[in-house]
Amino acid sequence: MAPLSLPNPLPPGAALAAAQHLLDTGHPFQAHEALETAWKAAGDDERGLWRGLTQLAVGITHLARGNVRGGVAVLGRASDNLAPYAEHPPHDVDVAGLRGWIADRVAAVERAHPRPPCVTAGPVASADLPAGGDEPPGTAAGDRPPRLVR
Repeated sequence: MAPLSLPNPLPPGAALAAAQHLLDTGHPFQAHEALETAWKAAGDDERGLWRGLTQLAVGITHLARGNVRGGVAVLGRASDNLAPYAEHPPHDVDVAGLRGWIADRVAAVERAHPRPPCVTAGPVASADLPAGGDEPPGTAAGDRPPRLVR
């Protein structure tokens, strides 16, 4: 998919609609770009919300590209940034649903890709690590992307 050419910044509703469409059609990186325009334009009261939404799309992108550790880390930061908005979410963002989706996805990824115990004091070459297994949960075509808005 070609880089997005979006008005800068998108209004919140348009950013959410564009990002949802992009997530639904398997383009989480482009969804991150749509959300990032709103993040950069947001006032102090909503900046964390948009940062969290952008990180959600980035985390999904990492998982889709096989970067399990990076995906889990960024999804955790997304959940942390969304948390303060759970009680009164702006723009009808489904903060509780998104945080639940993140928790479920992270748990599934960690079950599928448990961290090996550390048995050496020094660095380990990537050639010494076992080959990756199945596609990380949350990246298969049948997995449903999260719903951004209630």
